[in-house]
Amino acid sequence: MDFTLGLVLLVAFTLVHAAPTVDLEKRQTITALSAAQIASFKPFTFYASTGYCQPSATLTWSCGANCQANPSFEPLASGGDGSDTQFWYVGFDPTLQTVIVSHQGTDTGEILALLTDADITLKQLDSTLFPGLSSSIEVHEGFAGTQSRSAPDVLSAVQTAITRFKATQVTILGHSLGGAIALIDAVYLPLHVSGVTFKTITYGMPRVGNQAFANYVDAHVSLIHINNEEDIVPILPGRFLGYVHPSGEVHIEDSGEWASCPGQDNTNTQCIVGDVPNIFEGDESDHDGPYDGVLMGC
Repeated sequence: MDFTLGLVLLVAFTLVHAAPTVDLEKRQTITALSAAQIASFKPFTFYASTGYCQPSATLTWSCGANCQANPSFEPLASGGDGSDTQFWYVGFDPTLQTVIVSHQGTDTGEILALLTDADITLKQLDSTLFPGLSSSIEVHEGFAGTQSRSAPDVLSAVQTAITRFKATQVTILGHSLGGAIALIDAVYLPLHVSGVTFKTITYGMPRVGNQAFANYVDAHVSLIHINNEEDIVPILPGRFLGYVHPSGEVHIEDSGEWASCPGQDNTNTQCIVGDVPNIFEGDESDHDGPYDGVLMGC
């Protein structure tokens, strides 16, 4: 589908189908993160930003300020071509005591194109990669295809890192498209790796799957997905298409407060769905941050 036409249609459907309704109970349960809680995300934010760096740089940990922000990191593997397969890298942070898995995102124009083209179709996950999952669980076809191309290499690197570093925790990260890949990884990796705990932190992540997928994530994945101000990417693809965000949203408000928004697609105006009911009320420039001072990109 032509990107401009697709975007126009998406706007029309969003305006008709996505008008928020404020739930007073949800309004009462919005809580602000403390300064210490916000600061705890910063190393992971830099790791997500580093996902945009060339594999040769992440493998040698020579990517400038992004790498210098986490100087003790021990890289293990990296890959991707930045086109058909997004960049990715795996290593170990001895300070945080976790294996790090990070996926490259993409610029706002490219992610919007992906969110309005033919790959927007919901599809079942590949049963070879995702054994035992219900056939009712469906995800964005384009996101699933991208994740599948790096999945075997990422899994191998994670298994090696766990063994080499005697790790007990894995943290999966990504911004934008990288966040979508990270969330699918968060479902994929625990199906093949046992004996460790997983957590996932994403930034500016679009909706990835349907209601059954969101419910599965809520039940099996430790997820925080952080949205910045009036970023339009997290409100896409539209809910009218059957897409649902899982729980775990943190919304950075214009005031600088980080609001913890309970539930799936919380429509409170302190949360992204209520704050940005359609793309006309959003701002593309918010997509890359800053997230506590960190802008995404290498």
